[in-house]
Amino acid sequence: MGHLLSTQNICHSFGAHTLFTDISLNFSEKCRVGLIGPNGSGKSTFLEIISGKRQPDSGQLFKKKHVRIVYISQHDHFDDTSTIEDLVTEYAVGTDENERRNLSQRHLSGAGFNDTSAQIKTLSGGWKKKVSIVCGLVQNPDLLLLDEPTNHLDIGTILWLEQVLRQARFGFIVVSHDRQFLENIAEDVIEINKCYPDGSIRFKGNYSNFLKKRTLFLDNQQETETTLANKVRRETAWLRRGPKARATKAKHRIDEAHRMQSQLAGLKKLNTNTKSMQSGLMATGRKTKKLLTVKSIQKNWQDTTLFKDLSFTLGPGSRLGLVGKNGCGKTSLMHILAGHDQCDSGEVTFAPNIKITLFDQKREQLDQTQTLRKALAPEGDSVLYQGRPIHVAGWAKRFLFDPDQLEMPVSHLSGGEQARILIAGFMTTEADILLLDEPTNDLDIESIEVLEESLQEFPGAIVLVSHDRAFLNSLATEVIGFNETTHNCLVYSGYEQWLQDTSERPKTLKSKKKKTPPKTAKLKLSYRESRELETIEDDIQKAEETLTESRDKVNEPAIMADPEQLLKWCDALALRQKKVDTLYERWDELEEKKSLCDNSTTTR
Repeated sequence: MGHLLSTQNICHSFGAHTLFTDISLNFSEKCRVGLIGPNGSGKSTFLEIISGKRQPDSGQLFKKKHVRIVYISQHDHFDDTSTIEDLVTEYAVGTDENERRNLSQRHLSGAGFNDTSAQIKTLSGGWKKKVSIVCGLVQNPDLLLLDEPTNHLDIGTILWLEQVLRQARFGFIVVSHDRQFLENIAEDVIEINKCYPDGSIRFKGNYSNFLKKRTLFLDNQQETETTLANKVRRETAWLRRGPKARATKAKHRIDEAHRMQSQLAGLKKLNTNTKSMQSGLMATGRKTKKLLTVKSIQKNWQDTTLFKDLSFTLGPGSRLGLVGKNGCGKTSLMHILAGHDQCDSGEVTFAPNIKITLFDQKREQLDQTQTLRKALAPEGDSVLYQGRPIHVAGWAKRFLFDPDQLEMPVSHLSGGEQARILIAGFMTTEADILLLDEPTNDLDIESIEVLEESLQEFPGAIVLVSHDRAFLNSLATEVIGFNETTHNCLVYSGYEQWLQDTSERPKTLKSKKKKTPPKTAKLKLSYRESRELETIEDDIQKAEETLTESRDKVNEPAIMADPEQLLKWCDALALRQKKVDTLYERWDELEEKKSLCDNSTTTR
């Protein structure tokens, strides 16, 4: 399969801040790539470069002739007065107006748009994002670039997008921090990160497979540093014995000692880039059994009922998730619980002197003109955390900001970096209840996992709105599902149960009626299938032997000490595991078909 595009030694910086250097990657036709990396590592910039919207500082980009690359950015810039249909038709590929309009209607219908005559300005953020995705699809791309497409989408729409990508006939590169989404759509994962010698690392397979291989690689890199540090310590001691001792040794040993010192410095620099955000939430320690009680509340918006007859109680340790389509009232409920808004009927009762902290998805608390220093430490040069002052530089370091970023305006920071400022803010505030409205938007995966761990340890109550299914599953012990038809809210054990109950799972995009064979038809295995069934057990045994060989190789000390060999055998291990899994699946299919054939013969 040919390459659609390649990058060679791509480098880019913003002022004195280097994003990435010497990134060399190839992307083939029909590639299914998940692109990850820490906030500020340059993922969005990299997509802009390969889309042609931005020029790199250095390096080269090679594209196949006539390749059509479509880029969907994080932020949409539409004419708000356009109708949905007119806007999508403007982007559609076709020979005439009718063909383009028909193509637009087909895609809009498949995406769940009922009223395509509505103006863009009437849509919520989630629906606008959905429009931008459809605008990309109707351009008939060879390669689709999507930058954080699941941000602001509800779970039902994410499932629709997953299905679109799994059935795609085009290649795609998706920047995402949604672990479940990556698991479901990626067949190849790339991470841009300064902790790798080449500035990036790439493994074939899904996200789970990537995590296993990355852990092996980083563990090996850390072990190599430890081994090399011991060698350097011995050689440095020898060099310090003075000229007389050194003169008796070969010059190459001195050169080798200096080379090892340089190599060790490089490894230390790489391994320091694997640090994660440090997070620890502060609770008041209140033991009150009922922190907040909601009784039969209702909320309307204009002439529409968002929800009604909603009742629940929060106490220490409560973990409540809110799920439902965009616009169903989840955020409205959060503002009622925060005391920022009133319900139209019913009652909300707060414990005396309750302390509630709201994490708002709109980032409206941030002054974009402020410097990072001022945003992190509004009162001066230090932050009071758990009763003691911490200098702003040290506080910034906890949230993975470099010292040279302190004087940068907030507006120059990435979405994920701005999210980390907000997290830093509510880390300094004691709370009984945390209200988290899409806290993972724009955060990188490592930061999400650190936040997840901190929230699991928080002794107070948590109410969480999130489209990140892995995050939701990890934290919520029960889920309130919003029903936009009945406006009632029911309690579920998890979002999967809610999906099944509300039929949120998208239907197949191209459904075909299964042809039922006539009752008199005789089912039988074909000759090829019969031969395949006879030999498949031997094939599985051979495949498992090669799989065992790969596992043994990966664990050999010599292989583990050699990054190139380790990557080679990790790739082989993944491919051989996939082959074994495929053979077992095929065996099940053939056995099931044989059983059906036998039953058919018996009933006849």
